[in-house]
Amino acid sequence: MFEDASWTSTLFLILALGLALGFEFVNGFHDTANAVATVIYTNALRPTVAVVWSGIWNFLGVLSSSGAVAFGVLALLPVELILNVGSAAGFAMVFSLLLSAIIWNLGTWYLGLPASSSHTLIGSIMGVGMANAMMKEGSRFGDGVSWSKAQEVGISLLASPVVGFVCAFGLLLAMKHFIKREDLYRDPRPGHPPPTWIRGILILTCTGVSFAHGSNDGQKGMGLILLILIGILPGTYALDLAATQPSLERIVVTAQPASRILAGYAANAPVATRAPADEISAFLKTKQPPDSRVFLALSQVTAGIAATLNGKRAVTDLDQPARSLLRSNIYLVTESISRLVDRKQLQPAERATLEDFRSTLNPLTKYIPFWVKVAVALALGLGTMIGWERVVITVGEKIGQSHLTYAQGAASEFVAATTIAAADVAGLPVSTTHVLSSAVAGTMTANGSGLQMNTVRNLALAWLLTMPVCVFLGALLFALGLNIVVGLGLR
Repeated sequence: MFEDASWTSTLFLILALGLALGFEFVNGFHDTANAVATVIYTNALRPTVAVVWSGIWNFLGVLSSSGAVAFGVLALLPVELILNVGSAAGFAMVFSLLLSAIIWNLGTWYLGLPASSSHTLIGSIMGVGMANAMMKEGSRFGDGVSWSKAQEVGISLLASPVVGFVCAFGLLLAMKHFIKREDLYRDPRPGHPPPTWIRGILILTCTGVSFAHGSNDGQKGMGLILLILIGILPGTYALDLAATQPSLERIVVTAQPASRILAGYAANAPVATRAPADEISAFLKTKQPPDSRVFLALSQVTAGIAATLNGKRAVTDLDQPARSLLRSNIYLVTESISRLVDRKQLQPAERATLEDFRSTLNPLTKYIPFWVKVAVALALGLGTMIGWERVVITVGEKIGQSHLTYAQGAASEFVAATTIAAADVAGLPVSTTHVLSSAVAGTMTANGSGLQMNTVRNLALAWLLTMPVCVFLGALLFALGLNIVVGLGLR
């Protein structure tokens, strides 16, 4: 596994993996505190039991995750850094992303503010992309960021708190209309647990939020860890070594019609002035529609993928340079097909053929090693059990002007769990913190309890500042990190 790694690369691998797991550990006590706030403040579970229970379900949520969110976040990274993650710039990228996210998360946790780890990481990614582009001649402000992907993720991050507020508001009103139990809507008695059936609902919704949080938020660390492993140990992690011979044969079969379709759009293409991979990479960095040269390059790279895998029984039949090159080519083709499909430039039958080809390619590169899932699950689960109290107090006591009731706790948790689970299915990152905090605010408003405006202002300020601050931190640390890794001899 380590045969291609120098001592400096091995040192950086240990440091980067430590930072990645540290990010998930901080994420555990920073974000998952929201999941246990309602059961603690309604006396459904004692604090120690609640955090251990939540930690266990975060662990299970991570293990069950699909990886779609992980690769959705990675799609925001600059194309050239993805393709050259083992370079000095690639190492600096990973270092700056993780460190800026940890700094902001620890700062907001210390102040007891439920800020978003999702916003933190995505802001850092945008900062790295901008800084990487601005270091090059002829670049413009904003280059280096996949704005279409950023828009997609941004909409999910902006919409989810609104969904949390509105749905929790409506659900509590519906509960009051259909469930005529006055004890549901009173302040819990100190030291007295709720009735058994209410307690069961509260524990169930806490479990749902914890599981959904693990499944969604845990994937962000997984994606970064995989990126680290690909950069330092490409021979082992560039491609899924467990890929079967039938899956490789399927890629070869689906590549042939895909290549013909792409070649059909390359008629009268001018003489190429750069390599096919460079042509595609340049296309992915812009918002321009593909021209005939791009289609020709895509057709050639697609045919090259088929030729590389033709007759191979396993990925191990390829040497390390061939694996790295194949991963880069698959990335270029799959991202380009996604762009073509989004632009609706293809006929329905052509689109179906290319999407089928993309679906056969994805498992070869978009996979998460099981040990990575276990490591992230442990870090997130253990983090949940430590340092939770600051954020819990804010959610349970400082959002509304009255104590959290049983009905408010259940409604808030149910809405948060379903919203996060839906985002997980869609492969979109959302903020557990913002969804649950807004859901609690929605129930307080529906109950006529009123909101503590100082807390609301602080939450809104943290929500507004997280993205720009992390863009700045990501850019600054990327520049510093680039100098550090170059000094260590990682080029």
